[in-house]
Amino acid sequence: MVFYFSGTGNSRRAAKQIAELLGDELVPINACLKKGKKEAFRSERPLVIVAPTYSWQMPKVVERWIRETTFEANQSIYFVLTCGGSVGDAAAYAKKLCVEKGLRFMGLALVAMPNNYVALSNTPDAAECASILEKAAERTVELTALIQRGEPFPDAAVSLMDRLYSGPVNGLFYALFVHDKGFAASEACTSCGKCAQRCPLNNISITDGKPVWHGNCTHCMACIGGCPVEAIEYKSASKGNRRYYIMED
Repeated sequence: MVFYFSGTGNSRRAAKQIAELLGDELVPINACLKKGKKEAFRSERPLVIVAPTYSWQMPKVVERWIRETTFEANQSIYFVLTCGGSVGDAAAYAKKLCVEKGLRFMGLALVAMPNNYVALSNTPDAAECASILEKAAERTVELTALIQRGEPFPDAAVSLMDRLYSGPVNGLFYALFVHDKGFAASEACTSCGKCAQRCPLNNISITDGKPVWHGNCTHCMACIGGCPVEAIEYKSASKGNRRYYIMED
């Protein structure tokens, strides 16, 4: 069973490919979160979690969802993190979570994807994105082959900086940046409501024709990246940044 959390489509793309190659079921964590209730899943095959990398770790919303979810039958679990750079020491935190849940940690691997963090940085142009996605597909095939054989992902070397990034820096990043106070919609907003529909945490409502954020944001970029008229900005930091959204609605 392949689970994914995705804001703009990178992780969904990788998860869909893995599920198709394995002939396995694809389950969106986004939809599970929107339901807002604890669930149980039974799989005779290994579990695969595909998610983006948030400040050199798996997103806290995904970690929390795993803690609150019951997994029956096969207890082996693989983690695939999509990222524009490095996953740091994310494996150590995923392994600790597995110990807490009684799951068998089968490794954590990186699949490099186009940067989608348009709130604070720019996205590569279309040609570069296409090249990155092509290489990502090749990497996903390699990882899926290991899953099919029941082999763990190889351990990656971890430096002191990796530990700092995934540890103290991750905590500071969430405290300083992961909030919705900077999001706003311009006059270009057409009141389509897609931002509210796509928000995995039900954090956006449409009031007087404009989106309103309610304080429970994970910075997945679904709203700002997927706005069809690019009406959403994050303070002034996102202005001029190329939007990125490849999610299949």
